[in-house]
Amino acid sequence: MELQLKKPICFFDLETTGIQLASDRIVEISILKVFPNGNKEGHTWRVNPGIPIPKVASAVHGITDDMVANEPSFAELAPKVVALMKDSDLGGYNSNRFDIPILAEELERAGVDLDLKKANSVDVQTIFHKKEKRTLEAAYMFYCGKTLENAHSAEADTIATYEVLKSQLDRYDDLQNDMGWLAGFSSHKQFADYAGFVGFDKEGEEVFTFGKHKGSRVSEILEKEPGYFGWLLNADFPLYTKKVLTRVKLRKLNNKLL
Repeated sequence: MELQLKKPICFFDLETTGIQLASDRIVEISILKVFPNGNKEGHTWRVNPGIPIPKVASAVHGITDDMVANEPSFAELAPKVVALMKDSDLGGYNSNRFDIPILAEELERAGVDLDLKKANSVDVQTIFHKKEKRTLEAAYMFYCGKTLENAHSAEADTIATYEVLKSQLDRYDDLQNDMGWLAGFSSHKQFADYAGFVGFDKEGEEVFTFGKHKGSRVSEILEKEPGYFGWLLNADFPLYTKKVLTRVKLRKLNNKLL
């Protein structure tokens, strides 16, 4: 079943130096952009992360320091990535919990303003786990009847993810061929940031999900304890989390001036 698209969707996959949002970097990014008319545009880039690639990471994706020594930094590639993704929904495998948060961090470091939260994010892994609970290799075999060659290369995983989603739509009649619906079905608990440090209460207000102020509204705590805001900005939190906290603080200040 082909995807019914109202706008393009970019399936993408990242290979990285590790899994820490605040400190790890992208070493390879592959994007497959699918247009409403069925046309496709794909790009894969190796990235110099600017930090050593741990051997344990290289053992997974096969990319070493020598292989990326002469590749561009993410900041250099960012304009191309943004140009490809800016008007699109997003699709990936475990993308809501990993690829999108990592990409958001890299965009923040590069000083690029692309709010990925505005896009529908279809996480094929979540759909798969809700239906069958397997890995990407097993999903590819289960849904597509094919062996996933070159698993853990960004390009192979990206193309496999696209094919799995189409096969999922063929298999399950209750899945709607609509990116907004699929984004909702494949989403987890909603957070204001990607790392899960800032959630929402029943009224839709941002609340802390950690520490001594867990469950308290961010706007109220930042007003009562201005020093806490400074600590948060200087602590080792992801850049996007800091951006969300700053946005809440500025919104509170602007409301006072109205």
